Amino acid sequence: MSVDYQALAVEGVQGLMPYQAGKPIDELARELGLDPDTIVKLASNENPLGPSPRALEAARDALSTLCRYPDGNGFNLKARLADRLHVGPAQITLGNGSNDLLEIITRSFADRDSEVVYSQHAFAIYALVTRAIGARGVEVPARDWGHDLDAMAAAVTDRTRLVFVANPNNPTGTVHGAEAIEQFLARVPAHVLVVLDEAYCEYLEGDAYPDGVELLSRFPNLIITRTFSKAWGLAALRVGYSVSSAAIADILNRVRQPFNVDSIALAAATAVLDDEEYLIRSREVNSAGLAQLSQGFDALGLSYIPSAGNFVAVDVGEEAGAVFQRLLAAGVIVRPVAGYGMPRHLRVSVGLSAENQRLLDALPDAINPVVDEVLHG
Repeated sequence: MSVDYQALAVEGVQGLMPYQAGKPIDELARELGLDPDTIVKLASNENPLGPSPRALEAARDALSTLCRYPDGNGFNLKARLADRLHVGPAQITLGNGSNDLLEIITRSFADRDSEVVYSQHAFAIYALVTRAIGARGVEVPARDWGHDLDAMAAAVTDRTRLVFVANPNNPTGTVHGAEAIEQFLARVPAHVLVVLDEAYCEYLEGDAYPDGVELLSRFPNLIITRTFSKAWGLAALRVGYSVSSAAIADILNRVRQPFNVDSIALAAATAVLDDEEYLIRSREVNSAGLAQLSQGFDALGLSYIPSAGNFVAVDVGEEAGAVFQRLLAAGVIVRPVAGYGMPRHLRVSVGLSAENQRLLDALPDAINPVVDEVLHG
């Protein structure tokens, strides 16, 4: 007897599509018969510097304990984060990347009778986890590709339990200053939790930008999520954290899976926090790369969204899928973002200078294919 297993899935899951990650280098090499060493990946907002030497050393040392379960409480990492952020260890919740925390938060505080507010063009996981638990997602139209905070505050109802705000936002790179974030938080009722997703906060420099952790004392309904996958260069190890009141963290730790961060990740993340030189270098490379890409797009006459992250969303002047495929054939992986309501844009992660130039050199032919391809392709 044939069974329709999709029909057996819970209602919220039935309409979901799997999250589409950036194409791996090895996958493209297999598909097109390319040498992996010749492929440039600018698709997943990874740190192009490679991992910190301190993180590598700590990870190697942790290998000798592979027969043991990790420290389920993450004592050392929490202590180091607490010291750096000037909070108590009880305010920190660890996750298997910040994505894990976004799901834990949603499952902890929303249900089928709840509404969750997020912005158009915002990180896809907000909508995904909301739908998965059967809650009603309220997508607020963007303003200038970014969050319309006034409209988001106005969208809060008696049924709203969570509001997601990404600052900077992925995939658009837009950012709100400290004053705008504080004014928004002041408008949200105390019983509605605001998740301030600061995955790219380490790239922000200057007093004009908010430090979400510093706002916790005034806004107890605030939860900050951050990650080690971007500026700290540990994407493969999947480790993130949230900072909140101890009362909220207690709830999150009831839902969090035991041992959700492995021993190698815990060791590497703890060690990299002491490598300030690595973080400074990451910022420098990113700043130079953003300038290089922006100048290159200007020279090609392409519009793009000014970004505060480690990526740029560029309008290629047509449906971006074909341009994406031509870039793949040239050994350059970027990220199409049609699923974010941006069909003409490609998101380009900042790479090393030579990698950025490789993309800029390949773009003209990808956007304006040679005559033979037009006639016979």
